Amino acid sequence: MRAVVFAGARTVRVDSVPEPEIQAPTDVLVRTSLCGICGTDLHLIAGDFPGMEAGVVLGHELVGEVVETGAAVRHVRVGDRVFASDFTACGHCRWCDRGDHWECAERAFFGSGQTFGPALAGAQAELVRVPFADTVLLAVPDGTSDEVAILLADNLPTGWAAVERSALRPGETVVIVGGGAIGQLASLCVQAAGAGVVVVVEPDAARRSFATAHGALAATPDEAADLVGSITGGDGADVVVEAVGRDGTLSLAFELVRRRGRIVAVGAHASQRWSLPLTDSFVRELSLSFAIGDAMRTRRELLRLLQAGTLDPGDLVTRRVTFAAAPAAYADVADQRALKLVIDPRA
Repeated sequence: MRAVVFAGARTVRVDSVPEPEIQAPTDVLVRTSLCGICGTDLHLIAGDFPGMEAGVVLGHELVGEVVETGAAVRHVRVGDRVFASDFTACGHCRWCDRGDHWECAERAFFGSGQTFGPALAGAQAELVRVPFADTVLLAVPDGTSDEVAILLADNLPTGWAAVERSALRPGETVVIVGGGAIGQLASLCVQAAGAGVVVVVEPDAARRSFATAHGALAATPDEAADLVGSITGGDGADVVVEAVGRDGTLSLAFELVRRRGRIVAVGAHASQRWSLPLTDSFVRELSLSFAIGDAMRTRRELLRLLQAGTLDPGDLVTRRVTFAAAPAAYADVADQRALKLVIDPRA
């Protein structure tokens, strides 16, 4: 079958790989109808994280049709149109019972080699094996497009994780540092959760325009402090969401938050060390936390918000591409020529 594989530093290629098979009674096989290219994929192929080897099938965002089920699968059936969480969890341990699926000992992250646990072939393939299918998969509701369903795998739960971790209160001023797919969805999520003024900080003009067209104010990094200061009477934002995963953007978050404010980092950080402004953080009573999106925990409430029209990310996906165009699509996303690209294996 065809798949997009890691081919060395910042390089991907379309290759022929063996079709997956059922390995455990809780597995299913899904015929892919749409798979996404995510910012985390860019981190992985750039070598920002250890654990990647040439030949890894990439991708962790999946929508498709179930074509085979293991003997122990109870809630997923052949023919179901489903989307998958970006990582697996058993669904039965104490961590899963708490809704903390990322901490499950059985976690495997699709398409990331051994970066975040045991290797599991990714979603940018014609056929995907999904372990613990009853936990990892959920049926796509009628009327929900593949382009919206693909966002429920990772990007939208990550945006919503900022709402959860920040304990956002109605009317609070929120700054989103980074206007990529995660940042734009974080902006939509905090607006849906009752934020007051939302500012997206982003150097790219097209991404700033997208943010302003979807209910936020926008500023370049150089403009951000003055704009946030003018909005808050010089106090700073109540909440700052860092949605890039770089040291510099995390440092910028500290410059934009008010005293006793909260910073939530949802970008994928690869640095082992970063210089925390410790004295300033103590004196200003700042809170810093990190959050990873968990579709298994939040997908049902996100679906309700989508179905009610409270969240509407339908135009976030820039376009579909074919398998043959996947390497060029990776380059387009890396160079910010597209906000969100998805691969249609059937095209």
